[in-house]
Amino acid sequence: MSVRDDVSVWVRSMQGTDAALVRPEGWQFARLDPARTRRAAVLVLFGVRQDRSPAPAPGDLTHDDLDLLFVVRAGSLSHHPGQVAFPGGTIDPGDVDEGGAALREAREETGLDPEGVALLGPLPEVGLPVSNFMVTPVLAWWERQSPTHAVDTAESELVFRCPVSTLLDPDRRRTAFLERDGFVSRTPAFVTPHAVIWGFTAMLLDAIFDGLGWTRAWDRSLEIPAPL
Repeated sequence: MSVRDDVSVWVRSMQGTDAALVRPEGWQFARLDPARTRRAAVLVLFGVRQDRSPAPAPGDLTHDDLDLLFVVRAGSLSHHPGQVAFPGGTIDPGDVDEGGAALREAREETGLDPEGVALLGPLPEVGLPVSNFMVTPVLAWWERQSPTHAVDTAESELVFRCPVSTLLDPDRRRTAFLERDGFVSRTPAFVTPHAVIWGFTAMLLDAIFDGLGWTRAWDRSLEIPAPL
């Protein structure tokens, strides 16, 4: 099978099950408030790396030939300011489903052409108590790539792509910690040339790489302060 097929098969295997994508314990400062919880979706978009020219044939691609699209949230935002995130946001009443919401938000944030994106499917929801969202990660494949940029700098300071090989490099893996009111939160962290990915997005990345069987052994005892 191709690497795209591998991703698709894993996504399907996670649907219709009670499998939790991310364990809730050990990293959250608060609990979800069911009375105020909102639903959101993020786009986890795999594309062939821009430095792969000419691009390998689909059957020859490995995960080292891929990258992922990220945004850096504006520092002025009330929730998760300055943090790296997948493109995405609140699911609106007019959205067809989680995939439609993730694509719409990604277009609004990064300017990508949604016509070039093939949705592979949603993963189980993950709670994000600090902003009281239930978030559905939607995995996708960038079939016809288009330029991206920070469309609204009041929301996103930067849009960037990071090779999967960089994210999987054990030398770039850390555990980020944050202490607040006597509680210490620890999450995986990925040290990239653009920014440190930690917190919720890093938890999703870590779970996705583990699920796909791509993770390389890394030293979880190497800790860094969360880059707030």
